[in-house]
Formats: sequence, C-alpha cells, structure tokens
Amino acid sequence: MSKLQELKKLTTVVSDSGDFKTIEKYKPQDATTNPSLILAAAQKPEYEYIVKDAIKFVKEQNIESKEEAMKLLIDKLMVAFGLEILKIVPGRVSTEVDARISFSTQESLDRARFIISLYEKAGINRERVLIKFASTWEGIRAAEILEREGIHCNMTLLFCLEQAVACADAKVTLISPFVGRILDWYKKSENKESYPAAEDPGVVSVTEIYHYYKKFGHKTQIMGASFRNNEEVLELAGCDLLTISPQLLEELDKTEGAVPKKLDPSQSASKPIEKLVLNESKFRFGVNNNAMATDKLAEGIRNFSKDLIKLEKFLEKYL
Repeated sequence: MSKLQELKKLTTVVSDSGDFKTIEKYKPQDATTNPSLILAAAQKPEYEYIVKDAIKFVKEQNIESKEEAMKLLIDKLMVAFGLEILKIVPGRVSTEVDARISFSTQESLDRARFIISLYEKAGINRERVLIKFASTWEGIRAAEILEREGIHCNMTLLFCLEQAVACADAKVTLISPFVGRILDWYKKSENKESYPAAEDPGVVSVTEIYHYYKKFGHKTQIMGASFRNNEEVLELAGCDLLTISPQLLEELDKTEGAVPKKLDPSQSASKPIEKLVLNESKFRFGVNNNAMATDKLAEGIRNFSKDLIKLEKFLEKYL
C-alpha cells in the first residue's frame, strides 16, 4: 500500500487546494481553501466559468457602491469554489473570512453568517462548512458565538499553545496549527538548514497541543497544516486531521511503506502538562511573549490580505 493509503487509516486526510482535479485525484475526506489558493485557482482558464457566474450574480444585485460589490463578489466566489469542492469530497469544506477583518469580532460575525447563508441558499447544510478565522482574540470570540449558533469554525494561523487553548475553551470545532511556517521561522532564527523530523519545531508544537487537548478532554479537533515536507506529515500520523498540499499528496501516493502511529490519545494522560487558565490579557501576553507566534500571526494576516487585494485587482476587469 502507498503511504497515503496507510496514513488514511490513522488520520483524516484533507486536501489543501482549490484545484478540483487535484482534490478528485486523491479523494480526501475534506478540503480547505484560503485566499492564496482561491487566487491561484481563479486565474486558471478552466475555472473562468465560476468567476463569470459570481460576477453575474453580483451585477444582478445592482449595488451602487464599488466597495460593497467587491465584498459581495469575494464572498460569492469563495462560496462558489466551496460548492464545487463539496461535489467531490464527502465531508466538509473550509471557507475563509476576509483576513482584513481579523481584529473585528462583529465584522467577522457578519461575514461568517452571510457566507453560511449563501451555502444554505445553494442547498448545503451548514454542517458541511467550516468558517475559517485567523486565531486572534477577536476571531476566537466570533467563533465562540457562531459555534453556539451551529456555525462551525476552523481557526487558522495558529502558532502557539495559548491560541490553541483559547480556541478549545471557546469550543470551536477545529484548529489548524501551521507546522511548516513554524519550521520556517526557527530555521531562519536559529540559522539551521534542517531538523530531525521528531525535533522539527512545528511538529513539536502540534504534538504539545495534541496531548494538551486529549489530556484535558477538549473536543476541538486538531488539523496539522502548512507542511514543508512529508517527514513532518508522517511524524504527526494519528493527529485528528492533516491538510496536505497536492505536491506532498502525490509524493505520499507514489511511496510505499508502513506508516507508524505517532500520536495516540492513550499516551496523553501521563504527560506532565499544566492546565492553562486564560483571559484576554493572559492570552495577549502569552502570544506576545512568543516571538515566533507574534511574527507568524501578523505575517499570515498580512499575506492573506495581500492575496485578497490581488484577487480584487484580478476581478476588477470583470466588474
């Protein structure tokens, strides 16, 4: 069996792509998108029909404000790609809210509810959609409210235990700790070419979060994300979910061999982990006190925002 087939026995595999052909090829349970992936997909000729359908919808609304029209178009396009993905995967799709509102709880709530309304008007039950927010204090508060409304959330740009604990306390459905981006920061900071897989700082961070959740009985699922290599992926075999890029999925599919289970909840109870009790000030200080988490959270929000602006510029010609 391929390592991808073996991994699927231990972990729910998710496709980190907006490309339908890739998703169909590797048959993941779920799929996740972000502004960068949608930007790449929207520019492909084979997906022009999706863009044109979204444009037609927006024009029919007769919105006078260009800014409001573009906001609607972005949400409509994100949902349009999500709807196509849901025709392929049996599980859920993650759809990201505009990164530029990551520090506004109310705007995050408004956009998330609107996105869910678009899915429901298209006949999709909200159980099949995860709304993605950056793991800021404001984003986590929005997710806490939405979860009580039956709107499930995927907290992204997550780089430290404080963010993970705040998400679990808010009873969000899913978190996406970014393994590879943590590795990037430490390689640059410590001037190292590489780390052994078990000592990879991103792997270590997700392992810590995993055992914390299992030890204290949190129901929030953990989905390792943003991998740089398959050594990181395989070192987290047994994690609740792993979202993997097409390139790494292909490598796993072409490689045969056993995949040992590295993360097991039965090991968590004996781990010497102290329970974190957080309020807003402790959360902010904890994230601030972690230079890597502070840098990568801010950088991630900036980069997703830049890709949204690029997407808007690409779409302007249609409007």
